Amino acid sequence: MRRFALIPALWMLGFSVGTLTHLAELIAAGVNVYGSAPEPVRWFWVSLTVVDPVIVVLLLAKLRAGVLVGVATMVADVTVNWLAAFTQPALAGPGLVTQPAFLLFLLLTARPLWNSVGATRPRRPRPDS
Repeated sequence: MRRFALIPALWMLGFSVGTLTHLAELIAAGVNVYGSAPEPVRWFWVSLTVVDPVIVVLLLAKLRAGVLVGVATMVADVTVNWLAAFTQPALAGPGLVTQPAFLLFLLLTARPLWNSVGATRPRRPRPDS
């Protein structure tokens, strides 16, 4: 696991930045932040204020769960952001570049990170055939 120590740290940094970004937007604009977006999109974006730090905790406590939830969340986030920007160009922001880049990093490092946990566990004996 030691050789992969930087990867989960970068994952946690990325989701922490997301947490702080959404938190700052909520503090600045209140619950009506993202007011021009459709309501389901607004609630999705607001929910990331809670989901992102949960992913950080999962990465610390249950690495494989953090990998699964982290990748799924970023796939959903990038999809929602691109659909929102496509249907309402005023919603386009810098996240249309930074978030797909972060997702690409997650996709490229998810398997080695996942395998780094499995390599530390003893294998179950297989019954002889």
